Amino acid sequence: MLHVNENYRKIQASYLFTEIAHRVASHQSANPAAKIIRLGIGDVTEPLAPAVVEAMHRAVDDEAGRANFHGYGPEQGYAFLREKVAEIDFRARGIDIAADEIFISDGAKCDCGNIQELFGDDVKIAVGDPVYPVYVDTNVMAGRTLASVDGRYPGLTYLECSAANGFVPTPEQAAGCDVVYLCYPNNPTGAVATKAQLQQWVDWANANKALILFDAAYEAFVRTPGIPRSIYECDGARTCAIEFRSYSKTAGFTGIRCGYTVVPKNLVAYAADGTAVELRPMWTRRQTTKFNGASYITQRGAEAIYSPEGQAQCRATIDFYLENGRLMKTALEARGYSVYGGGDSPYLWVDVKGDSWDFFDRLLKEANVVTTPGAGFGRAGEGYIRISSFNSRENVLEAIERLRKAL
Repeated sequence: MLHVNENYRKIQASYLFTEIAHRVASHQSANPAAKIIRLGIGDVTEPLAPAVVEAMHRAVDDEAGRANFHGYGPEQGYAFLREKVAEIDFRARGIDIAADEIFISDGAKCDCGNIQELFGDDVKIAVGDPVYPVYVDTNVMAGRTLASVDGRYPGLTYLECSAANGFVPTPEQAAGCDVVYLCYPNNPTGAVATKAQLQQWVDWANANKALILFDAAYEAFVRTPGIPRSIYECDGARTCAIEFRSYSKTAGFTGIRCGYTVVPKNLVAYAADGTAVELRPMWTRRQTTKFNGASYITQRGAEAIYSPEGQAQCRATIDFYLENGRLMKTALEARGYSVYGGGDSPYLWVDVKGDSWDFFDRLLKEANVVTTPGAGFGRAGEGYIRISSFNSRENVLEAIERLRKAL
């Protein structure tokens, strides 16, 4: 008899964005003439930067002739992209990261889920609450939890993030944990962490032989001077942290799929007998076994992000999204709502002073605007909605007018 992986049966019945899609489809079916504006899922809307498009066209031409054709590439990524990442994302900012510590992938979401394959079944995992669901669900799938009870999984440690602590937890909340997921700028709250706050986490992790999994998917949105864009800006982070980056929001690659993970040399975990085991060779083996690498065409497009033209074009697009967020935040605050995030993030975290799914349904039905209910990100997300600034200016302005009337 074929048996299923019972851990999948522990996962809560509906993945957040699947439930949203179901409710939106039902509303659209009942109101076929309604123009729905989607400010929920964080999917970009603006075209790829011209420098990226040109580079990808050239890469397609390479594939059209035998002389420049590329078949299987290196699973860790082509050297031309890894070198650019190391130089511009890190060394140019005074951060000691080498090209062979960078692993190009098809996106940060996959890597955030796959990285936990390196760890023992008995490790204690800490996640924020509210939290990006991938961190939780992949560990449930791996068997590190019991079934959900009142929206939380026994076996995980939840780090309460609220307006009171600026949505940045402290290491004391993670006592006894081996691995902690941190994401700043944060999804879903839009909060940022100061260097001092992150340094506390780095010091804690080194003192406790723990590991930080740092999701920096939104680092390119940081505009406030002094706010870290990498965990490796903190002293000692190379010995306790893995960092994930994404081109999805940085350069509109949600449909292209490309990102990377940084695993420093000499970063270790421990075998059952206490022997230190370096994680970088383990991740190399995992990727070479289960991943064939991002495509040559995709990586040439990603390389173009680092050209002077590409950097300027991508920054202009991010500034466009940030202005969308500013406009919506101003409008909501004028209606008396407390709004967090924005400024250094594409997300607004709105205190709706009530049930988040009810508020989601209200905006959908009365304004034809899709948001994301905070309860879908964890128990501490109840009472909030997340609004994404990824959309056209025309749609954002129309959404603002609709929200003003509905609220």
